[in-house]
Amino acid sequence: MSQQQPKGNVVTRLYDWIKDGLDRTYWMGISFTYPKRFVSPLGYLGVLTGITFLVLGVTGGLLMIYYQPTLSGCGSLTCAFASIERINNTVPFGWLLRNIHYTASNAMVLLAVLHLYYQYFSGRFKIKNEILWVTGVIFGIITGLEAFSGYDLLFNQRAGLAIEIGSSLANASPLVGGTLRLAVFGAGFSDFVLRLYAAHVFILPMIMLILVFIHFPRYLVFDLPVISTVVGSLFLVAAIFPVAVGIGYSGSNAQLTIPEWYLTGIYALLRTEFDKFVMGGLMPALLFLMAIVVPFVDTSKKLNWKDRPFFTALGITTIAQILITTGWGFYINPDTSLPTLARLFVDPVMYFSSMLGVTVLSFAFTYAFLRYLKAKDRVRRAAAPISPPLTKKWVFIVFLMLVGAQLAFNFFAWTAALTNLNALTLFDAGAILVTFGVIAHLYRYSQSLPF
Repeated sequence: MSQQQPKGNVVTRLYDWIKDGLDRTYWMGISFTYPKRFVSPLGYLGVLTGITFLVLGVTGGLLMIYYQPTLSGCGSLTCAFASIERINNTVPFGWLLRNIHYTASNAMVLLAVLHLYYQYFSGRFKIKNEILWVTGVIFGIITGLEAFSGYDLLFNQRAGLAIEIGSSLANASPLVGGTLRLAVFGAGFSDFVLRLYAAHVFILPMIMLILVFIHFPRYLVFDLPVISTVVGSLFLVAAIFPVAVGIGYSGSNAQLTIPEWYLTGIYALLRTEFDKFVMGGLMPALLFLMAIVVPFVDTSKKLNWKDRPFFTALGITTIAQILITTGWGFYINPDTSLPTLARLFVDPVMYFSSMLGVTVLSFAFTYAFLRYLKAKDRVRRAAAPISPPLTKKWVFIVFLMLVGAQLAFNFFAWTAALTNLNALTLFDAGAILVTFGVIAHLYRYSQSLPF
């Protein structure tokens, strides 16, 4: 008897072969949902954070080829800073990769924070379990450390300030201060860049990958149009707001600078000139500790933020305090006749008064607003059927226009790349991804329309 041949064409057989080979792996245990209609991205901000992490991994890996994690041997500039200038100005597409990487790092921090607060206010952390919430908070901390170590590798003036802050905080830690500073930053300028480089490209990403296997749930929403639009938006932001290389670090340079936005809160605390460990270590630690214990304290069966007034007010208070603290971090006394330290000094009376004031206002506003919603006692009226905003005919017309725009953006991107117009190339690449996301969603939307 002749051996039975596998059925199906080559593509089908290849798909079945891959599926059978992956059947016992971790990823086959995850259920990926591909929605047939638009789904609010708020529900899967964690997946979008993961996608941004992949963008960072790809661009960071390419940047590693040209980056030199050393300080000596490059003349008047450090090799770390000189290699960044080379990537930015000389390496083909280096400018694009660096700007995408920088924008994605900021986006990942922001998406992680938004994901945490969405889970908090929606009460979704109660549906899953405490382990997912706790690992999520730890994941957020590691994300911040990863971003911190990344922009320190430039070793420009901003990076020098961040390194000084980090080193002084580590040194101020009780009992283990000196040992911790030596372990993280080394004995001085001779090896700290290499240590931060190892942490940024290997140690912290490995910890994050381990947390992914614990934190990610089994059911994931993979909405290709939204993901394409988000990644394209990263490209657009990177093109419109390109990051400058800055000035190479010099201890004699008295230029005032501010660290990245996600560190300005700690920077403001330190500038009150109280104890460094209490301000820069203990107070942020208390905020994260409060976040970790939330599922062990908020144990009611109520999920909606309207039914949890105290915890809703507490969440709004933390957001308001983070915004106030971040604003203080950007503050510099405009009086240029004052010494540098005097211009950077944050008056603790004004600082803590603003923190206390915003706490009272947040609680008062939240309870007053929830009382207003309850007193209103509105009865939901049955909504009248709404006709689709676009008919099949208009969907087809818009679809053709978008396809034409997609072809035009591809041509513009190719032309811009040939003429070394970096910002325009990156902008057009972002427009291509955003347009693709809109086209994909429009096609999905058209399937639900009546003929």
